Amino acid sequence: MKKSKEFTENIIKTEYSEVMQRSYIDYAMSVIISRALPDARDGLKPVQRRVLYDMHELGIKFDKPYRKSARIVGDTMGKYHPHGDSSIYEALVVMSQDFKKGVPLVDGHGNFGNIEGDGAAAMRYTEARLQEITQSAFLSDLDKDVVDFIPNFDETEKEPSVLPVKFPNLLVNGSDGIAVGMATSIPPHNLGEVIEATKAYMNNEDISNAQLLRYVKGPDFPTGGIVTNKDELKEIYETGQGKIKVRGKVEIEPQKGGKTNVVISEIPYPMIGANISKFLSDIASLAESKKTQDIVDITNQSSKEGIRIVIELRKDADVDNFVNMLYKKTRLEDTFGVNMLAIANGKPEIMSLKQIIAHNVEFQFEVTRRKYTTLLEKETEKKEIQEGLIKACNVIDLVIEILRGSKDRAMAKACLVEGVVDGIKFKSKESKIMASQLKFTEKQANAILEMRLYKLIGLELEALINEHEDTLANIFKYEDILDRRDSMAMVIINELDDLKNRFAKKRKTVIDNVEEAVFVENQIEEMDVVFLMDRFGYAKTIDVPTLERNYESAIAEYRYIVNCKNTGKICIFTNTGDMHTVKVMDLPFGKFKDKGVPIDNVSNFNTEKEYVVSCESQSRLNLFKLIFVTKKSMMKVVDGGEFDVTRRTISATKLLDDDEVISVSALTDQKQIVLKTKDGYFIRFGIEEIPDKKKTAVGVRGMKLGLKDDVESAFYLTTSAEPVVTIDEKPFDLYRVKLSRRDGKGTKIRL
Repeated sequence: MKKSKEFTENIIKTEYSEVMQRSYIDYAMSVIISRALPDARDGLKPVQRRVLYDMHELGIKFDKPYRKSARIVGDTMGKYHPHGDSSIYEALVVMSQDFKKGVPLVDGHGNFGNIEGDGAAAMRYTEARLQEITQSAFLSDLDKDVVDFIPNFDETEKEPSVLPVKFPNLLVNGSDGIAVGMATSIPPHNLGEVIEATKAYMNNEDISNAQLLRYVKGPDFPTGGIVTNKDELKEIYETGQGKIKVRGKVEIEPQKGGKTNVVISEIPYPMIGANISKFLSDIASLAESKKTQDIVDITNQSSKEGIRIVIELRKDADVDNFVNMLYKKTRLEDTFGVNMLAIANGKPEIMSLKQIIAHNVEFQFEVTRRKYTTLLEKETEKKEIQEGLIKACNVIDLVIEILRGSKDRAMAKACLVEGVVDGIKFKSKESKIMASQLKFTEKQANAILEMRLYKLIGLELEALINEHEDTLANIFKYEDILDRRDSMAMVIINELDDLKNRFAKKRKTVIDNVEEAVFVENQIEEMDVVFLMDRFGYAKTIDVPTLERNYESAIAEYRYIVNCKNTGKICIFTNTGDMHTVKVMDLPFGKFKDKGVPIDNVSNFNTEKEYVVSCESQSRLNLFKLIFVTKKSMMKVVDGGEFDVTRRTISATKLLDDDEVISVSALTDQKQIVLKTKDGYFIRFGIEEIPDKKKTAVGVRGMKLGLKDDVESAFYLTTSAEPVVTIDEKPFDLYRVKLSRRDGKGTKIRL
């Protein structure tokens, strides 16, 4: 009992909601800080930082042979990033792709994917090494204690918390990532422009975002293109959020015979990958749907040299209007959503252009301070040893006498440091007196004891004195850098200039204000057509004279025949109570013998779950009401205007459980309705007994059904139509059914 009581007393009682909230917040912050968002200082996500550092540790430098990507991925995963090899390899691949990154950080050898969306080869086939700029600007000073090192996941290794990047990489290479409840999307920029903006900020920290835009013109996408909303960039870079409109570059090439080729040589950055094939299929769809009849041929001639998509136009085509159509109807003009979110001071923050530069500059001062503090310590230590050696050379005979007269190293060192002469044999009293006055430091004494005899050569001594003078000059220089912010700023600016001279490239993206594309659609001549759909769900349209010539064949072959306009829509009612709309223009128009297209190809119709109950022209629905009948005998009349909608699919009626629609008919001159059940019961009553309802209503019961019995068919009696119908391949006169009231049991009739 005592043991049980102690156990009970150790139970911590807490609210389940509090535990869940705390756990979710911990998880969210882990994803935000340790996975998805870049650091504002080096512009890298943790996985990118770890891959680069691991390559640095493995010695895979730009002037060394390539190493297998699998080796890099495995080493990174085992030491620093235990989150699966696919995420590590993906980070390695992206950092090598010059069509995604403004400045690639990895030099990939092999198939690392392409701009059209083809993925990289497996990591066992590809090789990689660091780019020269990565070594120079990201990893060069890690041995100088410029950043803090933290334990890895199992505390067996140390890794840098941030890389000492020498320029605002967050701007140059951009970033994208989705965290928990937030996402980042930063476009890439031109390295030279960003460096100039950084220098401008360092010279005047009160500079505004608008003034910085004199240096950073806007994003510089690796794919080129044209930014069309230049005037909006000021607000975007001020707030860190907004939408950048970017177009592809189009060139017009005249051809023989009056034809013209529209050549797309640069694409919008968001089109990278599978969106190129989507763009090509969208152009083909424009031709198939007759939005344009100017296209003769489309060829994708893109290669490693760049993008080249050629659209051959017919003679006398309106080229300007066609290009505007591409901007309006395809992704040749697209939007890049900007959300400049990054980790700053340990927390996510949306930053302006100036704030990003400011964070990096402050980081540069911190890195430079730590670098030159380390260098100063080394030079000061070197100076101490050099002074000791020079002093020792001046009294070298005495030093040799001390070494020869000492019994061991400790005795000699004690004499050099503290002047202890006990036990040492000297040649003269003068030597003993001079030895007792020696006051070398510990480090100097060790250096003297380890000094080789060749150092006594005259040239070596002269070199030592020259080296000492260089050391004194370095100490003066380093102290000046550490004491004066202006001197430190000049060092940073010189490094930035060096990086610009070595690695900056010309801008690819044009920044301009461009008027919105205006596309004038060719007006389609409205005409009467006939919609045909067979029992297999294949649909097409033909003209009215063709139907008149083949009327009997059409009646025999097609289940639904609907007169409509070529500019209208067809409404398809299904057993599930849904209504799908199809644009008539989306259906093939042609000959009577043409097969047509499956109706599910041009609508949301699901052939596995539903079947067609009725088809009507949407324009005709506005003129009539519709009668709905379900297998559970629920009925209603709905105004056709409720189905004049723009959505492709809506719920046409509400159904009870295990119920489905069996009939939808336009209410014209029907006087009475006859319902037949699968058990052979019939009921006939007047149409006026069916109430008007909304499409969201279930309706009223038409007849009482027996156990497991369902309504199978609905027939209508009119003043003009023949009352005889065919049931089970036998003629049946509907007037055989006794006229009664709605909601009766009906009469069982043998056919």
